[in-house]
Amino acid sequence: MDTSASPRTVTGRIDVHPRGFGFLTVQSAGSLEVLSAFIPPPDLNPFFAGDIVTATVTAAADGRWTASGLSLVERPRTVVYGEVVLRKGTPFLRVDREVANADWALDTAGTQLAFGDAVVARIAEGKLVLLYRVEPGEDRSLERIIARHGLRKSFPAEALDEARRARAVPHALGARRDLRSIPTVTVDAPSTRDIDDAISVLPAGPDGALRLLVSIADVSEYVTEGTPLDLEARERATSVYLAGRVLPMLPEELSSHWLSLVPGEERLCLTVELRIDPQGRVTAADVYESIIRSWARLNYDETAAFLDRGEVSPAMEPVKDVMPWFRLAAARLAVARAARGGMEFAREEARFTFDEQGELSGLVSERLTSAHGMIERFMVAANEAIATWLLARGVPGVFRVHEQPDPLRVADLNAFAETSGFAAGFGRELTPLALAAFDRQIAGAAAEAALRSVLRRSLGPSRYTVKPLPHFGLAAPLYLHFTSPIRRYADLAVHRTLKAYLRGRRDFVDMDPAVEEVAVHINAKARASARAETDRHRELEARWMAARVGQQFPARVTRVKPFGLVAQLDGMLVEGVVPSDGLPGGPFRPDARELSLVGKERTFTVGMPVTVKVASTDEQLGRVELALVQ
Repeated sequence: MDTSASPRTVTGRIDVHPRGFGFLTVQSAGSLEVLSAFIPPPDLNPFFAGDIVTATVTAAADGRWTASGLSLVERPRTVVYGEVVLRKGTPFLRVDREVANADWALDTAGTQLAFGDAVVARIAEGKLVLLYRVEPGEDRSLERIIARHGLRKSFPAEALDEARRARAVPHALGARRDLRSIPTVTVDAPSTRDIDDAISVLPAGPDGALRLLVSIADVSEYVTEGTPLDLEARERATSVYLAGRVLPMLPEELSSHWLSLVPGEERLCLTVELRIDPQGRVTAADVYESIIRSWARLNYDETAAFLDRGEVSPAMEPVKDVMPWFRLAAARLAVARAARGGMEFAREEARFTFDEQGELSGLVSERLTSAHGMIERFMVAANEAIATWLLARGVPGVFRVHEQPDPLRVADLNAFAETSGFAAGFGRELTPLALAAFDRQIAGAAAEAALRSVLRRSLGPSRYTVKPLPHFGLAAPLYLHFTSPIRRYADLAVHRTLKAYLRGRRDFVDMDPAVEEVAVHINAKARASARAETDRHRELEARWMAARVGQQFPARVTRVKPFGLVAQLDGMLVEGVVPSDGLPGGPFRPDARELSLVGKERTFTVGMPVTVKVASTDEQLGRVELALVQ
């Protein structure tokens, strides 16, 4: 942006900082350039985060912008969470400080409220009207995050009625291919209820080729496009997995039973059948409507025990004779995948546990197993095959695209690697094979989790689009999501288009604008869901670490910010902030690319190991504050 420009009127979106001020973010039309203008507290008072406003922006001599004269254009937000405060006996709502910086008068709708009560209110013509009070003992963190991100807790009555009617539609064979006699298994976590993918592997023939069958719940057979149930699923766009609570895309009577591929029950599916040659190449793909019956429900641990040590669990007995072919199929795909490069996006996950009363009881760092790797390879292969199949027939898809990182991000990755004690040598352009080599280096390193989080952030996010472009991180020429229609609307949209082709439709529009409109909506909803899941995780991190104030931990710097360092504790996947004003040798300032925090006497750089102690926590802000241990 030209900082010499005179004051001008712009339209942008408000972001609220919990310290009481805000920023106006303005995206220039047809440009990636973004202007961010400071909003002082008094001017922010009448607004909520997410409001679209017009404002006058003015640049100071140092190039910083300030917004004034804000006027509301659109208010997407409909509800807010807050806690009741009383002013001379009149109830006001202290709104979530990530959403508003002011207390708002509250219409209690005749309900008696007390100081400190947690409530959710709807925004009605510039006023707040009570929707409901959060009952004592309920998790306020959940309610706050659900309201903050505009998530939906319940389904409309008409959507639930339609879901109940859908359960009356039988899983009948009809003209489908009958796969019930083929040994078929599902592999999921024991807690999973929405099982939408099943796998079969047919033994190799004389040519050595295997056939992998990936069968996916045929959700589109029961959720008709344009109906209240479909419109609700489209609005949600994805199931949201908040620790301790799932907000499903479809009602549970469908997602957890009637559509779920539970063992011993007949289920309608869409199946993609892949021919995998001895070199691991997928040389042919066939797609068809099917009916299956799962022979066994396996979990990741028992599947990994077979893959790693040949152990056969009781649940695996009905399919034990075919399990070696599963292992071979996974090995072949792994060899082919390694030859083209890319990275493994997940190796370790942090999971919170809760007791029978729903109270937080633990934080577990889980290493993903060989079974996770096998299922990931099967699903990626299926998704790639469907993407290629649709494109070859001129059928538009909701493709999953991941751009190659630009030279500045590549330079950042090089610097980060060197600081962390690893040689990268990416050169000017990062290739999938160079990325794979670096990925293999850090696998098993003491600080792998921190290194991988920085790497993922540097590579940037994926997105949905109707444009058939590559997925850099997977080194895939073409990719989409097909394997999870119970919990992702993108997959359901792909199923509908694919089935329309199978049933004879041919009048498709190349790069259909209607499909792109769906993709843009799903992207926005997926980002909101991801932010909600991150916020929930951070608030629970703060709750968990509150009992560890004063304790010391080894950590690694993962980000540099103007206010200080962000460090991840080794082995715990917990991030905290080390404020710059508490660091010795200051004052500090970040360098141009925010890779280092530079002071007069010393410099802190992304990737650097440090020892820290927990100084304080704030659950509402999802903040763990750390102090450097000398």
